[in-house]
Amino acid sequence: MDLKAHYRKLYVESLEMIFADRYELDTLLDSKDDRRFGITLIIRPSDEVKEAIQSFLEALKKVEPYQYYYPSSDIHITVMSIISCYEGFNLETIDLPKYIELINKCLPKEQSLKIQFKGLTASNSCIMVQGFVENKLLNEIRNNLRVEFNASNLEQSLDKRYAIQTAHSTVVRFRKQFEQKDRFLKLIDYFSDYNFGSFEVKNLELVYNDWYQRKTFVKKLHQFEI
Repeated sequence: MDLKAHYRKLYVESLEMIFADRYELDTLLDSKDDRRFGITLIIRPSDEVKEAIQSFLEALKKVEPYQYYYPSSDIHITVMSIISCYEGFNLETIDLPKYIELINKCLPKEQSLKIQFKGLTASNSCIMVQGFVENKLLNEIRNNLRVEFNASNLEQSLDKRYAIQTAHSTVVRFRKQFEQKDRFLKLIDYFSDYNFGSFEVKNLELVYNDWYQRKTFVKKLHQFEI
């Protein structure tokens, strides 16, 4: 996959939809009845990268304060949704040590994984920071996970929503009608190629999480060193 072209295509198509008022609001963001939970393997960016992202988000907040902006504690890259969030998932019903053992088999030993956050992409419901990996290691991990989980009898829903191939991080979700949409889109355009920085991945986290990876609901289940 040409990741840069993929991100750009998403960006152009999505901004056209937002400009034409064909964007989607997430009606569950503020719902107290949202009971969707699952388990996910994630990467957390460095503090320096998160600080750069927050500076960008602060600029957006001044224009559109009522959208949902991810705090630094919640910013992440999804390596793989092991069990995609669904209502009624109970952590006590799975054999967690078996998941940890299987995931550990899929991870590289003493190999470098570096990610650059540069530029923005979008959907018609959110804004994402583009992530680029300097080698094929992330996709190798994902492919290993697919093979191992498909050969197991563990509950899983890998690639149920879509076959993940990117290294993006969602940082804004739309929850209210835009009040200053043109100014918001101008800021998005201004930051569309901004370099938020690079970081070397030292570990991956297996977490129990809600749909939005909010710190209030997230429980770290295991940390894998790479």
